[in-house]
Amino acid sequence: MNSASTTFPHIPGVRALHSPGPSNVPKAVLDAMTNQPMDMGDPRVDAFIAGCERGLRGLLKTKSAEVFLYAANGHGVWEALTVNVAAPGQKVLILGTGHFSDSWAVLTEAMGIEVVRTPYVEGFPIDPDVLEKALRADTKKEIVAVFAVHTDTASSTTSDIPALRRAIDAADHPALFVVDVVASLGATNFEMDAWGVNAVLGASQKGLMSPPGVGFCVADEKAMAVCEKNPAPRYYWDWRSRRSELSYRKFCGTPPQNLLMGMQAAFGLIEKEGLENVFARHRLLTGAVHAAVSAWAEEGNLQFLCQVPEARSVSVTTILVAPGIDPEKIRKVAREKFQVMIAGGLGPFSGRVFRIGHLGDLNSAMILGALGGVEAALESLGISVGSQGVRRAVQYLAEHS
Repeated sequence: MNSASTTFPHIPGVRALHSPGPSNVPKAVLDAMTNQPMDMGDPRVDAFIAGCERGLRGLLKTKSAEVFLYAANGHGVWEALTVNVAAPGQKVLILGTGHFSDSWAVLTEAMGIEVVRTPYVEGFPIDPDVLEKALRADTKKEIVAVFAVHTDTASSTTSDIPALRRAIDAADHPALFVVDVVASLGATNFEMDAWGVNAVLGASQKGLMSPPGVGFCVADEKAMAVCEKNPAPRYYWDWRSRRSELSYRKFCGTPPQNLLMGMQAAFGLIEKEGLENVFARHRLLTGAVHAAVSAWAEEGNLQFLCQVPEARSVSVTTILVAPGIDPEKIRKVAREKFQVMIAGGLGPFSGRVFRIGHLGDLNSAMILGALGGVEAALESLGISVGSQGVRRAVQYLAEHS
């Protein structure tokens, strides 16, 4: 055996994945990915690419927007979208949601684009009034796009997209409205056309129940018109050259065929369950998690990071720990002793929170197992959270299922 290799003990059963992404991948998706890749002339390649495009339009509730698929993660499609709608020297407004809006701003600035930021208020969603004021202050109409993160997974906060659209309209500003749906699509309702969203970006590894590796941008006619005139230098990310019927052109090279096969299978599962049933299931499981966290919080050692109940995400719950408690110890014990994988804090939340993901291919039994493992980890570390957390979750599911 190679002395540099790492060995792990055999763990019976399945280690439960409850991060907000990657999320649990269904067997049907994994099975679809075991097919052999095909030559680029095989019509089945075009068929599964088209299946993914249809699936995305259905989830986004858009009839005619252009879909662009990339072999990339969410950060990659941040860049893809940005370089198509803004050029160096131009100005965009990025609405503060915490870690992910900050990260998007840093990436955008690195591309030579000027970024105007609104402040993030910890524990709260985007304030539409702040957006309206920022746009009214732009008297020369220099801001070419407004960027918003629908659900920020670091803070587990979901902002009101229709309210943000109304704020843009109230300011009578021509900027494109661009939304990051990485953590929300497939878990909660999104209506691109009805809500007046001009472009979105997302990725495969969360509500779409697929492995990481496929990112996407979707653009309406207004966003495409901006793209056509945009002088920003680009090649691989360019929507103009990818707007093609040829699969090779769509991907600026070879598509990630097996990932797309899996993604098409995931859309089939969503269609079979029914979109409204998918959303209802996410609300149900979120309610169980929130019931448990509310019970744990009564002891004073834990609390919700998001202070606005209606803005708490159906994808993930971020739990703030009291000073002196190390959330990384909680994560380690939950993972190594109780076989439940949860997420830690990102950016300004590092060392202050842990996060329970509850999106994608999950059911009530899986959520109860996750909550039981987390509660056991807390108890084994001597962190007082009472004895009612899992019990409250059970009661919630019994009453609402």
